[in-house]
Amino acid sequence: MGNRHLKEEFFIKQFKSRYIGDDGAVINREEEKGRSAKEIIASDSFFEDIHFKREWLSLEEISYKASLVNLSDMIAMNARAKFAILNVAFPKSLSLKDIENLAYGFKKAASEYGYEIIGGDTIKNDKIAISVTHIGYSKNPIYRKAKLNEFVAFTGNLGSVKKDLIKALRFNKISKNSKFKKPKLKDNFFYKASKYITAGCDISDGLFKELERISKISNVGYEFLKKIDKNIGCSGEEYELLFTFPKRNLAVIKNIAKLTKTPITVFAVTKRGKFHSICKENHF
Repeated sequence: MGNRHLKEEFFIKQFKSRYIGDDGAVINREEEKGRSAKEIIASDSFFEDIHFKREWLSLEEISYKASLVNLSDMIAMNARAKFAILNVAFPKSLSLKDIENLAYGFKKAASEYGYEIIGGDTIKNDKIAISVTHIGYSKNPIYRKAKLNEFVAFTGNLGSVKKDLIKALRFNKISKNSKFKKPKLKDNFFYKASKYITAGCDISDGLFKELERISKISNVGYEFLKKIDKNIGCSGEEYELLFTFPKRNLAVIKNIAKLTKTPITVFAVTKRGKFHSICKENHF
């Protein structure tokens, strides 16, 4: 495990809370349109020279991706965002037009995914630093707690982001169609399939790292049905969805994938044991 994740896990362990451990915190029950629902809160940070470089993304793309990154956590929890709180630090060099462009990306995501930006904070900083907190609801939250003898699958295709990041670090530019610029969230599939799914999370730090997280929480290992190349398993910033489900639900899961035009790969079965990631850290 890399030094960053050692410190990250050490820091998280300083706080004893039953709400910590998933993509979002499920904190209580609320009434949403007359139906009982659980409130979900998720938060993510998006920092210049840690998660992106200014040469790679426009200001609109930066704020839009910062929003999608956190929405990915909400989707993985089977929650729909209703509100967002933004904390943004930007350098003195940004003009009013620049700030308008940065704001546009936030507004674009809010419009597309149907939530309202209700506040936050702004400060001056040497670099752009963004923290997005989404508040939403779910009638059936999906946690990272898998069961034994379940299929394990992921959405989409993995590996391209790592390739694009390597090119970006070498040539200081990135393709306009890269998933690194604009993650392709699979909300339509996951919301429809959620009642057939046991456990899930989004793939932010790479497939192998997310498998390790589910392994630790669920006390399971994996029997791989397909070989997963290291370049695929270690590709971070993918924001696809990793999930487990009972074997009896395979046909219905595949049908929903077909109806929503969502590629899925069933690659393993949960078993007794443990799984440890072999990947280095993704952030540069």
